[in-house]
Amino acid sequence: MKIYFAGSIRGGRDDREIYFSLIQILKEFGEVLTEHFGHESLTDQGDKDIEEEDIFKRDMDWVREADVIVAEVTQPSLGVGYELGQAEAMNKPTLCLFRKIEGKSLSAMIAGNPFFFVREYDQPEAARALIRAFLEVGNQ
Repeated sequence: MKIYFAGSIRGGRDDREIYFSLIQILKEFGEVLTEHFGHESLTDQGDKDIEEEDIFKRDMDWVREADVIVAEVTQPSLGVGYELGQAEAMNKPTLCLFRKIEGKSLSAMIAGNPFFFVREYDQPEAARALIRAFLEVGNQ
């Protein structure tokens, strides 16, 4: 199974360690095409050694190639929102993970969209069961 993990990059890297942990969990179920999204070398400036048009093309190729999309949506990100819209247009099963934190709320465009499987969690390890249910039990 090929998994596209989406998380904020230029929108803020405060959750990088959480992304890293979620990616490690996802790797138990398949190939994570965007494994580097959790690396500390990736800053809020994004990939520095590649042109923006090439990043767009590469990431959209990965979204098309992926069997499923898993997005951490606690930190708002225009890029993640765009990827989610594309995933929906491509009819890709999509899990959106949101940490309920005081002062943070999930956009109604995600929370209210019945296409997305939106699940709340508090710590990455608690997301394991949500990920397993989505990937193994079925996302149809």
